[in-house]
Amino acid sequence: MPSSELGPSLNLRNLKINSDIFEKVPARFARHYKIMPIKIEEDTLTVAIENPQDVNILDDISLFLGLKIIPVFADYSDISEAIKKHYGLGAETIDEIISAGDIDKNLFTQKLETENIDDMAQDASIIKFVNQMLVQAVKDNATDIHIEPHRDELGIRYRIDGILYDVPIPQDIAYFKSAIVSRIKIMANLDIAERRLPQDGRINIKIAGQAMDLRVSVLPTQFGESLDIRILINSMLYSLHGLGLSLSNLEILEKLIKRPHGIIFVTGPTGSGKTTTLYACLSRINNKDRKIITIEDPIEYQLKGITQIQVNPKIGLNFAAGLRSMLRHDPDIMMVGEVRDFDTLEIAIRVALTGHLVFSTLHTNDAAGGITRLLDMGIEPYLCASSVECFIAQRLVRVICPDCKTRIEPNREILKEFDIEDMNNAKIYEGNGCESCKFTGYKGRTAIYEFLVMNNQIRDMVLKKAPSGQIKKKALRLGMHTLHMDGWKKITEGLTTISEVMRITQED
Repeated sequence: MPSSELGPSLNLRNLKINSDIFEKVPARFARHYKIMPIKIEEDTLTVAIENPQDVNILDDISLFLGLKIIPVFADYSDISEAIKKHYGLGAETIDEIISAGDIDKNLFTQKLETENIDDMAQDASIIKFVNQMLVQAVKDNATDIHIEPHRDELGIRYRIDGILYDVPIPQDIAYFKSAIVSRIKIMANLDIAERRLPQDGRINIKIAGQAMDLRVSVLPTQFGESLDIRILINSMLYSLHGLGLSLSNLEILEKLIKRPHGIIFVTGPTGSGKTTTLYACLSRINNKDRKIITIEDPIEYQLKGITQIQVNPKIGLNFAAGLRSMLRHDPDIMMVGEVRDFDTLEIAIRVALTGHLVFSTLHTNDAAGGITRLLDMGIEPYLCASSVECFIAQRLVRVICPDCKTRIEPNREILKEFDIEDMNNAKIYEGNGCESCKFTGYKGRTAIYEFLVMNNQIRDMVLKKAPSGQIKKKALRLGMHTLHMDGWKKITEGLTTISEVMRITQED
């Protein structure tokens, strides 16, 4: 029967439900009959159900629970989400395992027999729970899954748009900490017997028909092994226009990547999108006329037409050794995943000075700090000044959800932080929070940038070993836009919020 004939659908999203009701209606029961218990009064249970006129199901529920049933119409998608929210992710699976009385160890020590985990058997097992956890993470656009053991519980968190969120899970999941870890270690071809040392592995699977590369890192802790699973999508497309660059910065970058030699450094903390920017640059200049080789740790995504090398310190293949070997392959363009030491830096600079274009990353707080970092590594100022073309600092900021975006009246004191002169005409937006963005007000991320282009005046300051603060002030007088300034531009364009930019950036 069409939903319009059943009356208005009950909104389960913000409905408060007494947790006592879940003891009388088990998770596996709610999932099997596709119902969400709402309230119980004496011998009467009110349930949300997709078809309130299905007498057979209502009779079954009444018979098994020994209660009178009052059905209320709700959309099945809302019911499914409510079950996950109130019972916890995979609650029915854990419920069924417990009701079985014990755990068959073979269920979580099997090798992954199929690439597509959607095709796995639907039996109550740790395999099924792990699959549900992975599928839900991809559905929520999570970049990382954190599985964290504590004394008497297990915590699972997803990193979405750079922020960690708790995943609702049943309390009884704590009994299966070791089984869950063992299952993931089997999938990643790790040693399940080794619980004292850190381990790293990878899993290649398909979720909803999409190829995924999962990077698994295991750390031993006081209460068991902690896992981080990084989710990488193999079919990612990279474009300079999709990075969030302003027109002026895009024009600068287009000119930089067309230069025949020199080094371009992208700087920022871990997780700030540096690799994505480098991949977009390489994709832009990748054609049959150029030989491009990269050395990375790890190779995050596969780029067609580009030779990519994975660092392997166990056999002596580090960045410096890889760079030396790459030169024998007649490359035009090279990318070094990260400059970590003097040897790598010295080779990269000499490669750039002999007619190659080199891309790499550094961990610094701003663009000018990149110069100080290179000098601290021990490189001579004249080599830095003559080889480096640009330092690009970047951060990722969350984007306002388009479905709940609303213009607000900003606090004038906060606007002073951005040196805004025309406060009356400043258009500022925020997200109110809605179902689409899980009531966070944000959906997706974009980048803010700071370009320090090495011109003659900046190079003279480098040769004189000027402090990074003085170099930054000089660059600002020459027209450089800081991360803070680029963030403000994103605010006025309605892409992000003042609080988000202030969270990410810090002006001296």
